[in-house]
Amino acid sequence: WTLGFREMTEPWKGAVGCLGVAVFFAMTIGIISWQAVEQPPEEWVLRGRDAGMLWERGRGALLLRALPAGRPVLAIAVGSVPATEPPPPRDRCWHDGGQFCYSWEEDAELRLSLEPPAAPGTECYGVRWTPLRPDVTLKDCFSMANVSWYGGPSIRAQRWPLNEAESPAQPLVSGDLGTNPNGFGPVLERYFLGSTGVTVTVAPDVPLLLSVERHRQFCLETPAGRAEPLRYQLCVSADVAAAHRHAAGAPAGAARTRPDTALLGASPGISPPCRSPIWRYHGPEGSAAKIKRGLRSLVRRLKRHRLQEGVVALGERGTAVLTAAVRLSRHLGARGECGVPAARSPHSGLSCPQELVPSERRKRQAPALAGPLELSIALSPYAAVASPLFLRSLRGGEAAGYWLSHQPRAGGSSIPLLTTWKGQLCARLNVTSEAALGWYLARAQRLRQALGAAYVAFEGVEGNSFLEQDVPAPAELAGDGYAEVLAAALVTLGNGTVISAGTRSSHLPLFIQMSPLRSDWSHAGLKGLIPSVLHYSLLGYNFFIPDAVGGSVAGAAPGDPELFVRWLQIVTFLPVMAFGTPPWLCCDAWVLNLTRQCIQRHRDFVVPLILKYSEQWQSLGHPIFRPAWWLSPTDPAAFTVEDEFLIGDEVLVAPITGKGQRWRDIYLPGEGHLWLDTNTARVFDGGTTLRNYSASLAEVPVFVK
Repeated sequence: WTLGFREMTEPWKGAVGCLGVAVFFAMTIGIISWQAVEQPPEEWVLRGRDAGMLWERGRGALLLRALPAGRPVLAIAVGSVPATEPPPPRDRCWHDGGQFCYSWEEDAELRLSLEPPAAPGTECYGVRWTPLRPDVTLKDCFSMANVSWYGGPSIRAQRWPLNEAESPAQPLVSGDLGTNPNGFGPVLERYFLGSTGVTVTVAPDVPLLLSVERHRQFCLETPAGRAEPLRYQLCVSADVAAAHRHAAGAPAGAARTRPDTALLGASPGISPPCRSPIWRYHGPEGSAAKIKRGLRSLVRRLKRHRLQEGVVALGERGTAVLTAAVRLSRHLGARGECGVPAARSPHSGLSCPQELVPSERRKRQAPALAGPLELSIALSPYAAVASPLFLRSLRGGEAAGYWLSHQPRAGGSSIPLLTTWKGQLCARLNVTSEAALGWYLARAQRLRQALGAAYVAFEGVEGNSFLEQDVPAPAELAGDGYAEVLAAALVTLGNGTVISAGTRSSHLPLFIQMSPLRSDWSHAGLKGLIPSVLHYSLLGYNFFIPDAVGGSVAGAAPGDPELFVRWLQIVTFLPVMAFGTPPWLCCDAWVLNLTRQCIQRHRDFVVPLILKYSEQWQSLGHPIFRPAWWLSPTDPAAFTVEDEFLIGDEVLVAPITGKGQRWRDIYLPGEGHLWLDTNTARVFDGGTTLRNYSASLAEVPVFVK
């Protein structure tokens, strides 16, 4: 061969050389092609005992799968790093089998960690993204493909599951849906539950934006330009019910306590015998005398219609007018709240419960207001800037730090952070000041005693005033810190306190006032009531006060008797019944009689159930009002049932929520269980769907297991 090659002519030598080069390139291309084709599209990056995480090369996504069968649990689309660059099996944390680390140069660093064993059958992973440049926005999107999601924030037209919702990216902070209907509502937690048995929990100190794309995904991201890490925890369990039982049963740092159960209704050993339902006062409010006459008139009418038990609830304006009437005349004379004539007093605010009358006079006044019914009053942590008290505080003195203020510069003085509340320019209570909180709570307690009120409702607890004005907030008031701190402080007023927001406070003995709903049949009205019930209870807020029967926001069907009846039938099975429009004003005599029957059913049948399952909530964290999937955690048909709910494990309520309907499909959860229709005494198998089940206007389908 050597001699033969030497004897070759130059053209032949060139040809052989070219052939060799061609073979080399062909082999190189073949090897590269083989690697690209044969390399698996998914690669394990971290494996635990019950689950593991993979990297999907094609779209740059993290996958969570349950072991040993590899059941798909979750897909997370990574939006902050190059999707085409696959990480190697181990990069920086190869020495630690419980972690996976990878760095995209000049973009972000990813660290996955296997958390300590949480509970048998549940495995958790920590996810931490760290930006390597200030302009990198970290964003992880959680797929809704084959996963139904629950939890997170309340919204205006509440949906169950969250897959039906739509929301642009905005801070995950509680807000007032009345002033910002496209924002998030007053009850939210940084907790998301997937039907595949997965939970996503974000730490409270992480600045966070949330967006929801209907039927596609929801995304968690950090604010642009903040260079803040994105941290959250993933936990996977056998099914959705097991996942929530684990999350709800995790130690919260404080024992769960239920509020005053007398507000629910009659119960043995409770005195007075009944404090339900709530009757909202909508009479004249021009003066204290007119309010007192209006209250007496309402009480007389309730007595005439044999509805003389419960609580009469005054709004903030009415409370402000009565507050002005019980002040010492030597301080404000005939002037109303904040120096405004009582007829124009906008709200009761911070500056109202002050300089109240002596206790002997209070004792004489209290029975005349709503007796024999109890009285509820309304306050808020706001004070109008025109009030003498606020103006005095600007001049310094002991009240100088009583209001939220802009962070002063070095050597500068605090400037109050002004905001609007019910159309007025106001300052807001500084809940980080012990002196301010003590001052506020003492005056609220004195006002409660002066008016003889059994309950105090605090409005305006939700929201972040600093975030609304895009100014830096103190660390303790970041996110929903304001609502959390104020809720903890209001507990000292007793367990008859009602607040308008809930975040990280479900363990406190407080009632939560639900957001107002529209007087119509939409998801912003009646159809959104049951999804709201399931949402509140899932997040731990079981003791809520629903909106008044028929809705309190003007809608497409004001004064509709059918809407009133269907609303009444649902509220009968909730913790508290509340009325805005009395039944004798909106409807015929048979509706008035139906109202009496529903109130009695609530006291005799529903309240004992709620008290029974409240003990389970206190010890285990299980919701009182449960979705259908609680008894059928692996049945896909149960994941999207939004017009039924369970009370505990033994009662299923399936009301009508559509106008003109006299039938509906009813899903009976729990394969192997039997369900008894309380209206017809018929028995049906669980795990089935009853098609076109009839329900007249006077009936609500209720089944007992």
